[in-house]
Amino acid sequence: MIFIDSNVPMYLVGAAHPHKADSQLLLERLIAAGERLATDAEVLQELLHRYAAINQREAIEPAIRAVLSIVDEVLAVEKRDVLRAAEILRPGSILSARDALHVAIMERHRISSILSFDADFDRWPGLRRIHQV
Repeated sequence: MIFIDSNVPMYLVGAAHPHKADSQLLLERLIAAGERLATDAEVLQELLHRYAAINQREAIEPAIRAVLSIVDEVLAVEKRDVLRAAEILRPGSILSARDALHVAIMERHRISSILSFDADFDRWPGLRRIHQV
């Protein structure tokens, strides 16, 4: 299973950007290869938050639809994920709070690959980031 990060649908539905075509091509390849794709509820919340914050509310529905149309599963955020994210965020952490929560959820579901253009994930041991065409 491969985790889909929030920046992928943002590039898909957003303005022209070099990662827009990369996002589409990488997703097409993963789907054609029969890979199972997942995301978590926090990714959906990130989309809501970002587009509301920049007053582009018209992008919320297309972004949410884009995610839901490609993933096989939306993973819930559980108490144990929040507690694990808190552990990950101890002093000296290399991840943001949102990224730590994604990692915690991925660990619980034994997901070791993420489709993301966020290079911070490269610094997390045992995690493989898919980002190049």
